[in-house]
Amino acid sequence: MKTLEAKTRKKVAEPGMIPAVLYGPGLENVLLQVERKSFEKVFQEVGETLISLKVDNGQAYSVLIYDTQKNPRTLELIHIDFYQPNLKEEVETEVPLEIEGEAPAVKNLEGTLITNIKELKIKALPSNLPNKIKVDVSGLKTFDDFILVKDIKVPQGVTVLDNPEEIVVQVVEPENIEEELAQPVEEKLPETGETPVEEEKKES
Repeated sequence: MKTLEAKTRKKVAEPGMIPAVLYGPGLENVLLQVERKSFEKVFQEVGETLISLKVDNGQAYSVLIYDTQKNPRTLELIHIDFYQPNLKEEVETEVPLEIEGEAPAVKNLEGTLITNIKELKIKALPSNLPNKIKVDVSGLKTFDDFILVKDIKVPQGVTVLDNPEEIVVQVVEPENIEEELAQPVEEKLPETGETPVEEEKKES
């Protein structure tokens, strides 16, 4: 379990620190601040999985990085929510998918790999939450092959909540736009066999 250090705060966070709040069942809200670079490094490695949050008041908490807020203009992190869950109760969250391997249909048939789902919604005990789930695409040999949600292998103790029949990854044929543009546009005639001009004369 990764460890992140935090300091208590009153209102405004110190320079170089991100304001945060810690809460959970049976826990009063604790105002915190964490060093920006340290947090970004840990968050990149673990995502929303369980970490050990060591606070300068001498206490340590097993928490989830439950939510983050960014400045809409600069995309800089401006606030963090740490959630201390009941470790004996399952929680629901979304975990990113990581594509692994090379699809033969891309390499040999010049197809395009399409990822329809980038995250899986899962349920598990906090201690069993993975930070990512790998998807091996080396079995996609033709344009008829695809990977469904139910085909993805997840760690023991993890339940997938998404539709099991939904397509996660597939390879589609390359579009030949030049050939489509070269084809003449055919105007569909009325079922009577008469030309559009004759139809207009009859109606008038």
